[in-house]
Amino acid sequence: MPLETIAVIGSGIMGRGIAYAAAAGGFRTILHDVAADALERALTHIRRDLDEGVSRGKLTAAEAAAALERLVPEPEMGAAAAEADFVIEAVPEDMALKLRTFARLDERCPEPVVLATNTSGLSITEIAAATRRPGRVVGMHFFNPVPRMKLVEIVKALDTSADTVGLTQEVARRMGKETVVVRESAGFITSRVNAMIGNEAFLMLQEGLASAEDIDKALKLGLNHPMGPFELVDLVGLDTRLAVLEHMHRSLGEKYRPAPLLVQYVKAGRLGRKAGRGVYDYGGRG
Repeated sequence: MPLETIAVIGSGIMGRGIAYAAAAGGFRTILHDVAADALERALTHIRRDLDEGVSRGKLTAAEAAAALERLVPEPEMGAAAAEADFVIEAVPEDMALKLRTFARLDERCPEPVVLATNTSGLSITEIAAATRRPGRVVGMHFFNPVPRMKLVEIVKALDTSADTVGLTQEVARRMGKETVVVRESAGFITSRVNAMIGNEAFLMLQEGLASAEDIDKALKLGLNHPMGPFELVDLVGLDTRLAVLEHMHRSLGEKYRPAPLLVQYVKAGRLGRKAGRGVYDYGGRG
């Protein structure tokens, strides 16, 4: 089956980034969200990202215009699913929400369509069990910001077929991404390492070992990280990081217990840039 149309389910930070990559990669891209205002915000961000791609020499003006033409906002999930050759779900990291979403997609998508979930650590096997096509369910872990980050972790669930993995690799390649293939395990490769670094940074901050600014500076200049752990967690969301750590704590043991300070920040509503304040204060919405 030729791959021409991708449906992206969810228009938040990750969903709009994935939609950008799909449209720029030549796919007709249906971006679904139930909230019309969320879709409009996503389209505004995608236009901005396309303009930035042109200014950085990653796209020509004609390529950016063509990508925008391929982008179709769609408030009805059923309509998006019915037209798709490949689906990428990008709703928040909540297992109950993902299970409901996949059950609905399974009902509405033609049988051969692959259903991919963008998750940084949830069980693909559990998500696949909500469908009648577990062999056609796979993980695609994109990285934020999607327009700039090259990696996609492709995660095999218990029943994911080799054909599904190959098709997913081709989709990612056309999006301009590099891939690694991972057997399902809590946190995969990157989230296991990254969550440990970020959690340790919170423990150091909690102990008063150094300021957040100096911890970030040390990892950027001493370990050549492009962003400090607090800059990164403010970008991805402290609530998202906490959910991942809690899942890994349950699955992998005590070394992933979330730092009390991280838990406290989330309870206080300090969720990062999206809330205007996380580890750092952004003076309003980030």
